[in-house]
Order: sequence, then C-alpha cells, then structure tokens
Amino acid sequence: MLDTPITHLHIALGAKMAEFAGYNMPISYTTITEEHHAVRNGVGVFDVSHMGEFIVRGKQALDLVQKVTSNDASKLAIGDAQYSCLPNLDGGIVDDLLVYRLPEEMCSEGEQAFMLVVNASNIDKDWNWISSQNEFDTKMINISDKTGLIAVQGPKAVEALQKLTDINLSDIKYYSFTKGKIAGIDNVLISATGYTGSGGFELYVANESTEALWDAVFEAGKEFDIKPCGLGARDTLRLEMGFCLYGNDIDDTTSPLDAGLGWITKLKKPTVFNGQNWMNDQKANGITRKLVGFIMEERRVPRHGYLIFNETENEIGVVTSGTQSPTLDIPIGMGYVPVDKSTEGSKIKIQVGKKMMEATVTKLPFLKL
Repeated sequence: MLDTPITHLHIALGAKMAEFAGYNMPISYTTITEEHHAVRNGVGVFDVSHMGEFIVRGKQALDLVQKVTSNDASKLAIGDAQYSCLPNLDGGIVDDLLVYRLPEEMCSEGEQAFMLVVNASNIDKDWNWISSQNEFDTKMINISDKTGLIAVQGPKAVEALQKLTDINLSDIKYYSFTKGKIAGIDNVLISATGYTGSGGFELYVANESTEALWDAVFEAGKEFDIKPCGLGARDTLRLEMGFCLYGNDIDDTTSPLDAGLGWITKLKKPTVFNGQNWMNDQKANGITRKLVGFIMEERRVPRHGYLIFNETENEIGVVTSGTQSPTLDIPIGMGYVPVDKSTEGSKIKIQVGKKMMEATVTKLPFLKL
C-alpha cells in the first residue's frame, strides 16, 4: 500500500486504517458519527492527499480540456473551479473531477493552464485516457505524487483558517480559489470546494509541507474543537448531500444524464466533447432510468448492491450507496430505478437478506443546509 505524506500522523492518532484506492487511509479516529457531526456543526479535517492532480498547459490546453470534459471550461476565469466529468465515447463516465483555471504566470506567452483533480482510484486510468485524447499543442504533467491535499470542512473552517493567513478567506467564493501563504507556507492553493456540503476549503500544498500545514490547522482550530476525520465520515457527509461517489453511483456504464448530472453536461457548448453525440441521442429519446434518493421506512441500512423492487416485487434496479444518516438519524440510500418510479413519493422495496423492506423515493439532497 502507498502512504500519503502524513499517514504516520494518522497512525500516531490511533486511527482505524484500511486500504483505499491503493493507499493506507484513515477510516475513523473516534466514531464516524462524532466526526460527521464535527463537520456539520464545527470543523473537521480530512487527509485527501491520495487524490490525483494533473496540470494541462499549452497553447491549446483549453481545447484538450473541452474535448475530454462534459462541462464548459471556456466559462472559467482565472481563479475559478468547476465540477465536471470525463465521458467515454459511449456516454459512460470515465471519472468525475474538478477543473481549475490556473494563473497565467505559470504559462509562456499565448498559453493557458488548468489543473484537473481526479479520484485516487482512477489516476492511472484517467491519465491514460486523457493522454490518448491529446492531439493538441498541450503538455500534461502528473503532479499527483508531489502534492498533498487537506480538506478543512465545516461552518467554523473560515474562522479557524483565517488565523493562519492574511488572505481574506471570506472573499473566496464557492468554487473559486487563490494561491498564497498560509501558516507561513508559500504557494498553497486555497480552494473553496469540498465534498461535505458544509463549506470550507481544500488546501493543495507540496508534499514536504503537508505535515506542517496539518499541525498548524489543528492548532488554529483548537477553540472550535477541531477533529481529524476519516473516509467513513466523508462518505456519510457526501451521501446526505446526494453527491455521487465514483465506482458506486457512477462508472463507465452510467450516463451523466442517468445520474442527474445534466447540469455539468453542456450539450450545446461551442466545441465537441467525447460522448456528446451519444448523449444528444439519449436526451432526444429520453432516459429510461434515473439515480434517485430514497428513505427506508424501517431502521435497516441499505447497502451497495442490494436489489430494488417495485410494489409487486418485480426487480427494477439496484442500490448504489446507503448509510444511516447521522444528521437525520434515518437510513438513506441512492440507486437507479426506471423513470416512472423516480418521482418523489414513489414506493419501492429494498431486498435486505430474505426480507423486502419498504422505502420512499425522495428529492436530493437529503439534507437541506
């Protein structure tokens, strides 16, 4: 297994460790519920240094990004970030990702630069896919192994981090970023993004500075009872918000339109992107299945892979994600069902062992913050 730059800190803190995407990662330090509530109500910190980062730079950098991503990167100003996905040629999803429009001081005259942040489990897959599509005057640089990433999330994140920098963090709008000094460390990319729905920042930093930044963040957050958080809470937090997890809710066989990601799929953007014709046809013909959220009527947690049935107990779909919501204190899940069973209030059944458990389709997100 691979380590992040601060794996040793998690072990020293007594975290429950497990393999994830080839990395030795913390699942929890105390309990998932306690860490979840820390992020919803105060501030929690995740080590997400396992994520992948690619720099795309050159005179035709935008052309490559536009070809391989579904969103319209031409709308990005310097300092903007964008959620997007990498479609394959058949309308499926190679990965979901963030696209950052980087400052031009990184470039030679006439060039542009972007950073693509991809899922840890897909680093090699995504690199090979994007490289195979690069027919442009554009250079790709994989900085994944050189980059640490700390996510400081929660309503108290701004107050905690503001102690560490002269940058006015309140001026950084959602899905935008700046670069500067934080905790005495230069060239930290401070991004108002995250995977929790509770606000905060993601801090990209050189590997060798990751430990110092982690320590400084915890010192600054002491008065807010800051807590380290593992992948367990990261999953419950994102599921309450209805955020897709690659490999569970989306994959190479799921269309962005099926997954409710039409808002990041710009079928009329000025340049053609991979899978666009396939998705135009799908939109014209209408989708046949849809990713929905549902609430269990009994206190049994739905799990990935459980089958979904209609009221007459005919199989109609499959659960992609499920958990006991720490905030709502009810079992929630997501899964694909036929369009005619996707409306709010539709009754479905989840097979749990030999039992059929009733559930009700609900609008996403589960939690309205």
